Amino acid sequence: MSALPDMPNILCVGRVYCDVIFTDLPRMPTAGTEVYSGGVGLHAGGGAAITAGHLSAMGHCTALAAQLPSGALGDVVTTELEAAGVDLRLCGTQDARCDPQLTVALVHNEERAFVTHRQGRVFPSFNTEDIDQMQIGHIHIGEATTLIENPELVRIAKDTEATVSLDCSWDDHIRSEEIASLLPEIDVFLPNAAEIELLRKLGVPEPFSKLTVIKQGRRGATAVIEGREIHAPAFPADVIDTTGAGDAFNAAFLSAWLANEPIGDCLESGNAKGASAVASRGGLGGLPV
Repeated sequence: MSALPDMPNILCVGRVYCDVIFTDLPRMPTAGTEVYSGGVGLHAGGGAAITAGHLSAMGHCTALAAQLPSGALGDVVTTELEAAGVDLRLCGTQDARCDPQLTVALVHNEERAFVTHRQGRVFPSFNTEDIDQMQIGHIHIGEATTLIENPELVRIAKDTEATVSLDCSWDDHIRSEEIASLLPEIDVFLPNAAEIELLRKLGVPEPFSKLTVIKQGRRGATAVIEGREIHAPAFPADVIDTTGAGDAFNAAFLSAWLANEPIGDCLESGNAKGASAVASRGGLGGLPV
């Protein structure tokens, strides 16, 4: 049963990384130069994991399907996710002989850059019986590439009558023909403004999905539904690290949406959570322990 009355259990699916986050940089590094950060930390990373952690901390019964890093990096990730209360029964562990799934994040003021290594399967196999047994009512997919590689996720959701949300997540390798046929099957699509421009450049037809929510940073967020736009301004924020802020937004927006709150209120909830998330380092850094 869900931890919140009358709310569905949620499954988040996507790649999990150990994030190495450098903050308080005097500038972004350039070729042949070196900079020194004011802070550094190791944290659980990947959109699915961060959204799952925030949903769980908000009181939702939330599970994650992913391959977790092995060894010491896996300990970092697992500790943070378990502290947030995320159910890891559908997770596996990467082969210790493989290079780790790792992201290095560089944060200078509100500017950020990432270098990421990914390999292998996104998550261990699961089926409709697993989803039924766990009473999952909503599936959130952490990045478009995971959906492209695993389109059966939409079928599983339909077979179990679960709703589906999708974050886009930047990927230079996305192709229009790969994503265009999948987006109309999504109930809530949650890209940021840069990702929307990428999809438009690729020629992906609009409307992208039944409900598209565009995260716009300091400009707030805009929902596009049935040909109309609904906008909510951002909340003031003291920015330390913007890593995972969009994933935190996803959690609060989906929490409100699943409770059938008006779209404007869902946007405000997402903006508020995003503003609080940037005040700490790491996608789950601001959650209570």
